[in-house]
Amino acid sequence: MLSPDQISEFQATGILVVPDVLPETTRRAIEAEYTARLDGLLAGWGLPEAGQPLSFEEKLMAAHATGRDWFQPLDISLPAERIRADTPFHFGPAVFEMITHPRILDMVEDLIGPEITSNPIQHVRIKPPEARLAPGERRAHVGGTDWHQDRAVAHEEADDTQMITVWLAITDATVENGCLQAKPFKAPTMLPHCPQRQTAIAPGHLDTSDAIPLPVPAGGAVLFDPMVPHAALPNRSDGLRWSFDLRYNVTGQPTGRSHFPEFIARSRAHPEKELRDWRDWQQMWLAARARLAGESHIDIHRWQADSPACA
Repeated sequence: MLSPDQISEFQATGILVVPDVLPETTRRAIEAEYTARLDGLLAGWGLPEAGQPLSFEEKLMAAHATGRDWFQPLDISLPAERIRADTPFHFGPAVFEMITHPRILDMVEDLIGPEITSNPIQHVRIKPPEARLAPGERRAHVGGTDWHQDRAVAHEEADDTQMITVWLAITDATVENGCLQAKPFKAPTMLPHCPQRQTAIAPGHLDTSDAIPLPVPAGGAVLFDPMVPHAALPNRSDGLRWSFDLRYNVTGQPTGRSHFPEFIARSRAHPEKELRDWRDWQQMWLAARARLAGESHIDIHRWQADSPACA
C-alpha cells in the first residue's frame, strides 16, 4: 500500500498524508449507519426531524440546536467519565468494516508489521461549526483539539508499544473546517501533559511556530507516530467536519487502555485468530461496559493537575 518513499517520509517525520484510502462505498455505508443511529436518537428525544428525508448533517445540527448530548451515543468508545450500565455508544457493521478495511491494515502493516491489534483508543470526531458551540461544548471531541501526543493519552504500560494512529476523513478536512495540524518530530520525547480541556501538552513546553496544517480530502488518512505533537484547528466553516481517530498496535504489546477491549485485526501467522464478525466486536464492548459499571472508575489519563508542569 505504501511506497518506499512514503515509508521513508513517515520514518523521518512521523507524519504521512495518504489520499484515497477509504472507498466511497465504505464511507456511504458509514453515513447511512450513522444516519439511522441518529434517527433513533431523534425519535427518542421527540424531535420532528426523526425519519425525515434530511442529511446526516441536517439531523445532527437539529439535535445540536436543542442541546442534546449527541456525541457519546455516536462514539466508538466508552467515555473518560464514570461508566454506567446504560452508557451509550455505537458499534455497527459499517464502522467495523472501516476499522478492518484491508487498505488501512496494509498501510499499518507496512509500518509496524503483519501482527496487528485494533487498539481501543478510538473515537468518532464530529465537529460542528465553532460559532454554534456553547462555551461548555468546546471539548476535545466536539470543538478544536488541543496540542498533545497520542502516547501521552495512553497508560504508562504502553510507553514502549509499537503503535500507529490512523486519522480518517469522512468529509473533506480543510484549514477552514478544522483539519489537523502537526509538528514533525526529529528526536521524539514525551512532553509533560496536563488535564486541560483535554489531556494536552503543558503550557510553555512546545513551540508550534513550525506547525504544518494537514488538509486531506474525504476518504484520505493522516498517519501519526504516537510521539508526534498534533492538534486540530477550530471549525470556522458553516458545516460539519467528520473523521475517525483509530489506533493499531503490534499484537501482544500493551494497548495503554487494558480495561477496554482489543482484538486482532490481522495476523499473517495465525489468520484464524482475526476477529471477523462485527457482532463479536460489539459484544466485547457491551461486556466491558457491564463489567466496568460495577467497578471503581479507572481514569484513562495518567496526568495530574497538581504536577509541577501544570502549576
